Amino acid sequence: MNASVSTAWLSFMLCVILIGVAGSRLSRYGDVIAHKTGMGGTWVGLILLAAVTSLPELITGVSSVTLADTPDIAVGNILGSCIANLTQIAVLDFLIRGASVYSRVSRGHILSAGFSIILIGIIGFSLLIGANGWSISLGHIGIYSPVIVVLYFVAVRSVFRYEKAQQGNPAEEEDPYPGFLLRKAVVLYVLASLVVVAAGVWLPFVGVNLAHVMGWRQSFVGTLFVSLITTIPEATVTISCWRLGAFDMAISNLLGSNLFDITILAVDDLFFLKGPLLFRASTLHAVSVLSAVMMNGALIIALLCRPQVRLFKTVGWTSLFLFSLYLLNSLVLYLYGK
Repeated sequence: MNASVSTAWLSFMLCVILIGVAGSRLSRYGDVIAHKTGMGGTWVGLILLAAVTSLPELITGVSSVTLADTPDIAVGNILGSCIANLTQIAVLDFLIRGASVYSRVSRGHILSAGFSIILIGIIGFSLLIGANGWSISLGHIGIYSPVIVVLYFVAVRSVFRYEKAQQGNPAEEEDPYPGFLLRKAVVLYVLASLVVVAAGVWLPFVGVNLAHVMGWRQSFVGTLFVSLITTIPEATVTISCWRLGAFDMAISNLLGSNLFDITILAVDDLFFLKGPLLFRASTLHAVSVLSAVMMNGALIIALLCRPQVRLFKTVGWTSLFLFSLYLLNSLVLYLYGK
């Protein structure tokens, strides 16, 4: 391995360490802030933790379309993150013993998955019509961007109203962090955020360098490797929730991150001054769009049917389907990406 390849991989690993460590701190301090301010478990997962753990995607996307000028990495990172988050549900199901994760969580997650299908469908629709020259824009921004932002807030409001109706008037929870001051949590949260921001700005350049020295295509790097790094905070939260037995919070964080990640594309579109972002990206990303749609569909079916059968008593068929789609999507991008 020559010096340039070694440097590229060392940079990659450093990004993994920085985002992984800082992301785990972000999740913990975000949880402290949520409890200290009286936010419920739904908001911890869907809003606060989702926004916190999606910070690398936000910074990476903006820096990809501005500093690095790599729209395919920006789009691929978002779609790849959505697919990786759904695959983490399969990992969570594998870690759980006894009944599957789909039978242990609220059916209310169907709302988040359903809205994700709509938002991801808008991305796929925009990619395809842009490739045929039928773009509709507001200046340099695609018409899809304001639609995505509006639907995001509709989704959040719908999920919140549903959960509130289901919970009724729950008893006041005991503060799990009695000795942790809110001010201290906020300061540590900001410090951890700065580390994630720094690593996120560096990340797209690492992706471009890897694509160059390894001979990989940018759509593959963006969708698999960059998205793998930026979903490390979500993975950290998922493992933490598994250890606590808070499966609903874990699923809510993953699906909430997907909703937030898709909305990040509208922010990336705003900073990409060469025209609508999705109209300049490769149509191969439509493969990731369809993969994400199928994965969300499988998740909805599992949440409705609550399957009990597990292969070798370790993992359900739904989880195997999710993981298989992740591998297939990665293989197609590697073989046919531009």
